[in-house]
Amino acid sequence: MAASRFAYVRNFELPDPLLPATFILLRIDGHSFHRFSDIHTFAKPNDSRALQLMDHAARSLMDEYPDIILGFGESDEYSFLLRKSTTLYNRRRSKITSMLCSLFTASYVMHWSNYFPETPLHYPPSFDARIVLYPGTREIRDYFSWRQADTHINNLYNTAFWALVQQGGQTTTEAHETLRGTVSSQKHEILFSQFGINYNALPSPFRKGSVLLLDGEPDPPVKERQGSTRITLLHCDIIGDEFWEQRPYLLDG
Repeated sequence: MAASRFAYVRNFELPDPLLPATFILLRIDGHSFHRFSDIHTFAKPNDSRALQLMDHAARSLMDEYPDIILGFGESDEYSFLLRKSTTLYNRRRSKITSMLCSLFTASYVMHWSNYFPETPLHYPPSFDARIVLYPGTREIRDYFSWRQADTHINNLYNTAFWALVQQGGQTTTEAHETLRGTVSSQKHEILFSQFGINYNALPSPFRKGSVLLLDGEPDPPVKERQGSTRITLLHCDIIGDEFWEQRPYLLDG
């Protein structure tokens, strides 16, 4: 950047390095996606095309940045775990947040027509992003457990809600009232007794979300490795011990 008498304004830029030796967790979330999904006529309660597009955008991010070792997606959000030792962009919060969120958004828009060939984009979608630092493996496991539990809670409610509306003939207000104060077992009972729906038999991507991870213990990150990263998509339990015990490298840092 050329020096001039105006260069003093750079002194107002504040450094924003992230604390070293901590796990970086980046969460990307769709902005006003209730409106976006309505205008683009997403299927309710789940649209496989929309979920697969989110997976595609997340995979694009992990292809470009091999320091991302784990991703978890549900609905219109995706969480990404960066290795503890990463020095990506010198661990600058604003740089990591803006670069990764912009690439995710660009990939989502670029590949939209692959998943919605009959539905043109009526306006550009947007995503926000935030970074949270976690000190240890327990907090990381609890974070991903929280997101998967949230997936189950939201999907069970939405499945029961839309069954009441689409098959039960209730208005959205009536459906909300029917489900008010109900617990998980009661929602299961409504689905099975009234609509013959066994919730536990529904596709696992709806119930468990999407897990993207490096396939096998990763090599040290290489700056130019786009397109060669081995990434596996799973729809499995990540709350229990088995997932983590089989992949200890995810939390080695």
